[in-house]
Amino acid sequence: MLHRRATGQHYAFIVIAVTFVALLVAAALRSAPSVMMLPLEAHFGWDRATISLAAAIGIFLYGLTGPFAAGLMQTIGIRRTMIGGLTLMAVATLSSLWMTERWHYVLSWGLISGIGSGAIAPVLGATVINRWFAARRGLMMGLLTASTATGSLLFLPVLAWLTRNGAWTPVALSVGLGAACLIPVVWLLMPEDPAAIGATRYGEAAGAAAPRTGPARGASMAIGTLMEGIRTPIFWLLFGTFFVCGLTTNGLVGTHLIAYCGDNGIAPVQAAGLLSLMGLFDLLGTTASGWLTDRYDPRKLLFVYYGLRGLSLIALPLAGFQSTGLLLFAIFYGLDWVATVPPTVALANRHFGEEKAPIIFGWVMTGHQIGAAVAAFGAGLIREQTGSYLPAFTIAGAFGVLAAFAAVGVARKAPVHEAGFQHG
Repeated sequence: MLHRRATGQHYAFIVIAVTFVALLVAAALRSAPSVMMLPLEAHFGWDRATISLAAAIGIFLYGLTGPFAAGLMQTIGIRRTMIGGLTLMAVATLSSLWMTERWHYVLSWGLISGIGSGAIAPVLGATVINRWFAARRGLMMGLLTASTATGSLLFLPVLAWLTRNGAWTPVALSVGLGAACLIPVVWLLMPEDPAAIGATRYGEAAGAAAPRTGPARGASMAIGTLMEGIRTPIFWLLFGTFFVCGLTTNGLVGTHLIAYCGDNGIAPVQAAGLLSLMGLFDLLGTTASGWLTDRYDPRKLLFVYYGLRGLSLIALPLAGFQSTGLLLFAIFYGLDWVATVPPTVALANRHFGEEKAPIIFGWVMTGHQIGAAVAAFGAGLIREQTGSYLPAFTIAGAFGVLAAFAAVGVARKAPVHEAGFQHG
């Protein structure tokens, strides 16, 4: 067994590694409905709107659970919260192997998996980084954020390959077993904080005071922090722009791009390969975004990210679904997939402090998932009513451009003198 004390501050990187893998598994669960959509439609005869509804519920609860999970991490601890989330994820996906009715799918892949994966969400990354790192926070947040999108996208070709014969059950089985196998790893390798192993945060001087944690009032702390946040313009800036972030990424592209490609004669495995390529470039782009956040104004970074994302969504249908155009879209969009997270967390830390920032970010993530749920259901409904995804992609692109200008216009008035990410 690893001697934790011997590693000192560097044990923080083991914690990051475990968190990275947990986020991968949670992200794989959240992306699985996109490859299950057509097999479920064929196997059960369910319509696209019904299947999209379950995905939308799961996405919404994934976000809504975040701030309460952040509060639980401040009270019962990170490790117990993670184990609880992984257990719910395993139960939800494995139990769906016996589903026969629509409500079974909504309950398992919508309700239960949404709550479980919400405990293994970007708020986990924000909490872990604040607790274990005093330096290089932007870079570490970029890395963990990349794991979320990478898990969503990188595993899609494998999941799509599992459905090659029209079967959906191998996807549920693989995701469920992945969550279950991670439970003992978290139990063994996730101390609550550096003090538990006689160390200090990475980059912090020996003998420095540990970051203060709140009293044991997880739910009330989440609500109280929300009440404080909604009275500030910066909260609504972050909430609104993250609504657009969810609308334009996992809600639209992550859920419907494979089906959109299918409408244009592209096989599911090939379309999933495009999403996988996005995941690889996201790992580079979001990690780089964390590095940039340590050094540049995060508000300006948000303007660039949202603007480019919106324009790319508008350009995709206009460019057609030829190989070269899709390849360029996958590379460009992958670099920008969730690059917005590190600067958003930086702004939350700057304006709300280390203790409350993860909870604020949890509520901001709720906005992200509301936007994603709107896109997941709305794009399916638009496709059902019009026979095309074109209006959905155009509308989402326009929102991306609006979010870019909102970030610059509103954030310029926000205070910048409070402590934020420290330079690494």
